[in-house]
Amino acid sequence: MESISRIELDALLDEATHPDPARAQAGSRALFAGVVEPLADRFEPLLCPVYAELFSRAIERVIPQLKAATLMERYRRIRRPRPCLGDAALVFVLSRVTLGADVAITSVILDAVKRRFPDARIVFAGPQKAWELFETDPRLTWLPVDYGRDQTLAGRLGVWPALERELSQPHSIVVDPDSRLTQLGLLPVCPEASYHFFESRSYGGDGGESLPALTRRWVGEVFGVDDARPYIAPREAPEQGPRIAISLGVGENSAKRVADPFEEELVRGLLGLGAALLIDRGAGGEERERVDRAIARSGAAPGRIETWDGAFAPFAARIARSRLYVGYDSAGQHVAAACGVPLLSVFRGFVSERMFARWRPAGRGPIQVVRADRGEPRALLAGVLSAAGRLGASPTRQPSV
Repeated sequence: MESISRIELDALLDEATHPDPARAQAGSRALFAGVVEPLADRFEPLLCPVYAELFSRAIERVIPQLKAATLMERYRRIRRPRPCLGDAALVFVLSRVTLGADVAITSVILDAVKRRFPDARIVFAGPQKAWELFETDPRLTWLPVDYGRDQTLAGRLGVWPALERELSQPHSIVVDPDSRLTQLGLLPVCPEASYHFFESRSYGGDGGESLPALTRRWVGEVFGVDDARPYIAPREAPEQGPRIAISLGVGENSAKRVADPFEEELVRGLLGLGAALLIDRGAGGEERERVDRAIARSGAAPGRIETWDGAFAPFAARIARSRLYVGYDSAGQHVAAACGVPLLSVFRGFVSERMFARWRPAGRGPIQVVRADRGEPRALLAGVLSAAGRLGASPTRQPSV
């Protein structure tokens, strides 16, 4: 991906901007899945300028007034952290769009700016599903951003004019946590002097710190708040017994899964810990079919398993009240870590060791990460269930959200 030629990139951009909607959608998927995401997922600092150069050209193709050369000059300046020395009446914090990243990264920034600017209005800019994770926080207000409705390149970049208009306010600053809304910092959405960009793919260099730890270090450097932490503030969940919350979602990335019959055996083994289970059925389709199959084959007695259908934020509130959370690398693990819930993460499908280091959950409660990229499946299952037994023995606790 880092060695893609100009001719190859131009061919991808031709397809991603094709007048036929079906071709534009297919070309856009190829651009993001084949070039953009692999460059970002490596967390390789040397690849960040490569991405910036490639995607600046993509932006110019769709928005001709934004010249690639000018975008690159700006990128070289804004990627260097600088202390925020002044005050602000209005602070915009951009969503990362993906829910796990908004918990692991964006919430740390929100915690920091609330303390750094106690009298400012703090605005979370992003999609509704992300806002719902923070909607009961009295310090926050919401700027809705409907990102990438059709998932084409033009659709994803179409948020820019309104975003620039809303964010270019007097006496305001914008904090960008490597957001998809700005295509990882490349779209200029406010005066440069008012903009603070956390390039999460390069910050920390070759070190092995997690993303929450790196974000905490960055907000300390920029805002002088050294102890910011991840958090969530969804609507309250109803009271529940000492359930084990489970998510088998993989965000359409099948490489994160462990092959059958792991999931049904996992459900069966967790039932053996004595607690009822709460299992997220996901957004539908293949994930829902897997969950239903695992439940059906687990031999669970009636009433032992409750399933969750619907939005993620209410499920996150249920995670916060759980005895234990078990799941693949996904948003749920970051919620559990932020809330201090005992957590078991089954981690596979990462493209580099640094990606594993960055995305592993980090928080206040007991956390066990089981690497599932090595070893025999039966031994893996035994190790997962043994770890779940140890973590699940923790006493029931009240949520910290």
